[in-house]
Amino acid sequence: MAFWQLTVPSSPDTSEGLTNFLWEQGALGVVEEEAPAAPARLRAFFADGVSPDALVRSTDAYVGDLRALGFRPAAGTVEIAPLVEEAWASAWQQSFPARAVGKRLWIKPPWETADAPPRVSVVIEPGRAFGTGHHGSTEGCLVLLDGVVGDAPPRRALDIGIGTGILAVAAVKLGVGSVLGLDIDPDAVAAARANAERNHCGDRIEVRMDGPGALRDQEPFALVLANLLAHTHVELREAYARLVRRGGALILGGILEPEDPRVLAALEPAGFTLRERLVIEGWSSLHVEATGA
Repeated sequence: MAFWQLTVPSSPDTSEGLTNFLWEQGALGVVEEEAPAAPARLRAFFADGVSPDALVRSTDAYVGDLRALGFRPAAGTVEIAPLVEEAWASAWQQSFPARAVGKRLWIKPPWETADAPPRVSVVIEPGRAFGTGHHGSTEGCLVLLDGVVGDAPPRRALDIGIGTGILAVAAVKLGVGSVLGLDIDPDAVAAARANAERNHCGDRIEVRMDGPGALRDQEPFALVLANLLAHTHVELREAYARLVRRGGALILGGILEPEDPRVLAALEPAGFTLRERLVIEGWSSLHVEATGA
């Protein structure tokens, strides 16, 4: 036995917190799984040196803390089981199959060698940063990005909360001239830079460990991407109004379907008009245009 697999019931409002908690416990990888006929769950993989009993106790305690704070973890129990090395590698890789997204994109991990012409391949290494194209939120943003870029890609784009860099890389692969990516998570900054190089577009993607507040004197962009959470979009509405040029596109992800009216209500007074809304697996992605207040 070389690894432990910890399985934790999840829900949309607890997934991010649980994922971060599992990384902090020393996880080697965390996979979020959703299926229409089954409750969502996280699978986390740990080296055999950890104590399985202690890991289950600490995870149970964290889930209890989430409930005490008013969150709603999914029903079920935390479970742990051994995995041999071959099973670990297979489980990890099978969780990230190559897939077609939108009309032109082919999202694949580094171990997948096959392309799918005439689709554009985007190679993303699953890691500690968010965004592999398998989550409904990321997929929705990619589909909207594919449509917005079209046959006349903008010269410059901004990616706020760049994560793995998947949206920035896809934008460049679809023809956008250059992308400035921001993130306050050092793991995300490292992952985005590595994935940009992996896709041979590191010279067209600049990644900074910073937030949008650092771009006070920045010329507005024709395209801004932000796969964040609903409350963050509301907080950033004035920044979006400053950073998206008149007639430009703002693509937003990370919004649970019931939350998108609140996001739109915050953006409309800031001068944005909804152009397209896409819901995948309960997650809303929005394309809004800067039409002026």
